[in-house]
Amino acid sequence: MSTGAEALFAETLLLLGGAIVAAPVFRKLGLGTVLGYLAAGVMIGPIAHLITGTEDILAVAELGVVFLLFIIGLELKPTRLWHMRHDIFGLGTAQVVLTGLVLTSACLMAGLADWRGAMVAGFGLALSSTAFALQILNDNGDVNSRHGQRAFSILLLQDIAIVPLLAMVSILGGNTEGDQQSALIDIAVSVAAIIATIMAGRFLLTPMFQVIARTGAREVMIAAALFVVMGSAMLMQAAGLSMAMGAFLSGDAGGIVLST
Repeated sequence: MSTGAEALFAETLLLLGGAIVAAPVFRKLGLGTVLGYLAAGVMIGPIAHLITGTEDILAVAELGVVFLLFIIGLELKPTRLWHMRHDIFGLGTAQVVLTGLVLTSACLMAGLADWRGAMVAGFGLALSSTAFALQILNDNGDVNSRHGQRAFSILLLQDIAIVPLLAMVSILGGNTEGDQQSALIDIAVSVAAIIATIMAGRFLLTPMFQVIARTGAREVMIAAALFVVMGSAMLMQAAGLSMAMGAFLSGDAGGIVLST
């Protein structure tokens, strides 16, 4: 085994051990598992310096968020998602726009930046951490509650809003025609990636899993599920969206497959 592989193995053990110790303790104290994970990370990294190359494990850490969104997508029925459309595009849009404008105004009044910088900072801070919010809802058992569904709708819209916000940054950073065309291309690519993922989930997953099921190879079924999750996540990342969005869409498509 190479030194690099041994180091990665040891770092993984440290992270898992820290999570196993800290999360139950903080949960018992009523502080939530998220703070436990943060405390464990602070102890392992900045304080004890047991892990310093955080860039090397960032991709692995993102897998937790990816699989969390995939599981939520499996549990969320398409009919419920359709009923949530008003919360997603109404409440979610209102939250991003209003919060962004308020924070932009605050930056301007504080004199921290000009109007362009204030807009970038304001709308950037208007977005939340999907991983943290969903983990807190999960811990409290509120994912399927009314306020949990509304919170999830806002988080889902925030993931979608990343593309137009990045386009806004490109336009504000340079008003050339090339920058504007590039921003429009990015939006078109992202929309096409979402549509392609949804269509593939609707029309390709069912035949694929039926063929695999006929073979009787359960390990291949597991490998196929992992391939779908990670493939969708990477597709969304390549299109400029979050990996969590791809995992959620694949999970939603998987829920359709299971229901049929």
